[in-house]
Amino acid sequence: MAKGVRTQRVIVTVQPGYRAALRQALRQHGDAVKSEHALIDGVSADLHSVDVDELARLPWVKEIAADALVHADARKVASRTQKIAGRSKTAARGSVSRRASTILSSTLRETLGLAPVALAGTPTGAGIGVAVIDSGIAPSRDFNGRISGFWDFTRGGIATSPFDDYGHGTHVAGLIGSSGRLSNFEFQGVAPAVRLYGLKVLDSTGAGYTSDVINALEFVIANRAALGVHIVNLSLGHPIYAPAEDDPLVQAVERASASGLIVVVSAGNFGQAERSGEVGYLGITSPGNARSAITVGAADTKHTTAREDDEVARYSSRGPTWFDALAKPDLVAPGHRLASDTNATSYLFKLLKSGHVKSRNGGDYLELSGASMATAVASGVAALALDAHNRAGLQSVHPISANLMKGILEYSAIPLSGFDALSQGAGGINAAGAIELAGAIDTDVAPGLPWFSIGITPSSMIGGQSHQWSQQVIWGGTILGGDVLYVSSAAWGAGAVWGASDEGDNIVWGTGVIVSATDIVWGANAVWGANVVWGSRLVGAMSDDGDNIVWGTSDEGDNIVWGTLTAGNIVWGMRQGDAILFATADEGDNIVWGTADEGDNIVWGTADEGDNIIWGTSDEGDNIVWGTSDDGDNIVWGMAAGVF
Repeated sequence: MAKGVRTQRVIVTVQPGYRAALRQALRQHGDAVKSEHALIDGVSADLHSVDVDELARLPWVKEIAADALVHADARKVASRTQKIAGRSKTAARGSVSRRASTILSSTLRETLGLAPVALAGTPTGAGIGVAVIDSGIAPSRDFNGRISGFWDFTRGGIATSPFDDYGHGTHVAGLIGSSGRLSNFEFQGVAPAVRLYGLKVLDSTGAGYTSDVINALEFVIANRAALGVHIVNLSLGHPIYAPAEDDPLVQAVERASASGLIVVVSAGNFGQAERSGEVGYLGITSPGNARSAITVGAADTKHTTAREDDEVARYSSRGPTWFDALAKPDLVAPGHRLASDTNATSYLFKLLKSGHVKSRNGGDYLELSGASMATAVASGVAALALDAHNRAGLQSVHPISANLMKGILEYSAIPLSGFDALSQGAGGINAAGAIELAGAIDTDVAPGLPWFSIGITPSSMIGGQSHQWSQQVIWGGTILGGDVLYVSSAAWGAGAVWGASDEGDNIVWGTGVIVSATDIVWGANAVWGANVVWGSRLVGAMSDDGDNIVWGTSDEGDNIVWGTLTAGNIVWGMRQGDAILFATADEGDNIVWGTADEGDNIVWGTADEGDNIIWGTSDEGDNIVWGTSDDGDNIVWGMAAGVF
């Protein structure tokens, strides 16, 4: 928690049944309760700093977490961060934005396996509701009366006319579901007939509070049936400050998924150091570390329909996740230099003058890049898949669950050549394949039986080329292949919960057998790219000078987290015998990554204040510093504050 301040914005979670006792305890100390969060058995409050330790000692208090600032996850090239009114605000100088560098919606749709403009009789997202939890949605002919509800949670969740003073939410909504009418269909969204619901949680600078996002999720869950909401888009996030089970935002997302909502979230834009441009791992942001969420990274399609030249955008966050080491992202989607709807009065449109794009008929659009945009594209594809399922008359008994939608999108994804699974998940999203799968799966089939009535060929024609699907599902840490998606299973239902058994992180797959913890990625059968070993199984080539990962035990007995197979390389925790241990040093929970004096090290928890991360020690930058300032819990990457 922060130091040197009188009060702190916090979210306190308790054991079931103790929320009333928590309210009473807070009020007795004069601490102001701001919001109730029945969804996660907690409250958000302004807590006196002197009360933190006393409250934490109560046996029924589970966690006291910062009511962290969340930010829009759009990447602004050559950006800088300023401190305004106590909030971190991104001011961007913009990026070169020529028409030739902007992906037109026709190219975007075609690389997804769709027609350049939506055709009658094909899935368009009709009848599907998407909640956009963001900075708002500005009314436009492109949304032609499909903004079906709007609530401002920066002002307590009041119902109001749609607006967007920042501009990010409008861009996201356009990628999901713009009709394209304003541009004579030059810029059309992925699912141009969806109903949109705007829930404003970000202010005019693109910043907001975790508690407001949780309030918005609670509202959607409570009203999802009445409103007809099926998908939630979260193109926002904050750094991971705690394990997933202790993160209030993650837990709210998990509850939303369990309620039947399909939650699509951003992986974040921390894939490379700001100054050096070096690509790195472990950059996933919250709530991208939610197991049930569909976590999406950004792909750079090089402005072509062809898939052969697609790459994971350098800025796109890679896994695994902090603390939990979950395999994320789940997949990647086009997110680089996408033009979409805007409003001329918004903050971003006024700021990013070089990002202005004109349609042929003179309409104003804005180009942005980032995992935010990729998340919106994925939400649009999910809406098309649901529409295809409905058109086939298969939704009447059991709708597609969050678990099954994740499986559909991952299984039909097309792997990007040269990128490992911690960078791309199962691969690049494939709308054509997702539509084919969702339109064939009969969710009323009993577990253990095939649920296809037609044959499925695991490939899609895109840009004149046939592309094989990944035919893999990655969940938390398990990689499943073969015909895992061809048979009905309890795992694909709404009631499947990861980690619900006493033994730990288990889930029901296939014929209903519980997969034990020894089968997860950091157990015995990890498969991560060509040069990764996780557990005791070596997959791919090992070279003397290559960047390999070994976690657990190797035949030679020396273990390395990242680097080459020599004892002088990276150590995670302390090495004792033939194993690498975490947090065995007497002075606390330390990570040392890299042993060179000149840099490339991570040190966790070695400062007197504790809970610090230092990545790189050189004066010229490429550093991450977490929690070393007087007010605590800060991130600095490349000697500048973190940017979302």
